[in-house]
Amino acid sequence: MAHVNDCKSVELRTIYDHRGSISFVESGVDFEFPVKRAYWTYDVPSRASRAGHSHRQLRQLYVAISGSFDVHLDDGEQQRIVSLRHPNEGLLMVPGVWRELHGFSSNACLLVLASELFEESDYIREHADFMAWVRAGRPA
Repeated sequence: MAHVNDCKSVELRTIYDHRGSISFVESGVDFEFPVKRAYWTYDVPSRASRAGHSHRQLRQLYVAISGSFDVHLDDGEQQRIVSLRHPNEGLLMVPGVWRELHGFSSNACLLVLASELFEESDYIREHADFMAWVRAGRPA
């Protein structure tokens, strides 16, 4: 069973020098899943929310490559909020946890590295359906 604490905050490897900084991740080194898809979300109005869904199988790494936002996590029993505020911070997302993104700063950009290609059937888009799925033992 997935738990909100299974979503791990990670500090990304970063090289700093007088010319600026570079942060990086490597699949199989910094996280265990292969990256099959990458996408980014930006120009989100400050009062808007994003996500509002759960995944059955998909694993992801969230990185605030610019600006900041909060990730609200819900496993059906517990909730937790993780703030992403710096481009060398990431959040490893596990399947089976509902997520909503709020509090976007004016320059926020979320980079997502995903373990699978887009598959609509992997999404649970209604919270009531998510809770029913949790009560059913999270069947595939």
